[in-house]
Amino acid sequence: MNYRIELKVKDLLEQNHITQKRLAEIANMRESTISDIVRGTRTVINFEHLSRIAEALDIQAGEAAAGKTRC
Repeated sequence: MNYRIELKVKDLLEQNHITQKRLAEIANMRESTISDIVRGTRTVINFEHLSRIAEALDIQAGEAAAGKTRC
């Protein structure tokens, strides 16, 4: 059984008035990685990336998830 988890990073960036570039700096990640995640074109995201994003936005990792659907 496979699931697709959708992240709401774009919404969180807008709510916190943070640019993708700034998030990349804070989370110590490449801007292209953040961009891929925001656009939904990233097919795989590892827990380290999710953890860095959550820490940078001062949220729990689960708060970045918009929901999951069965594939």
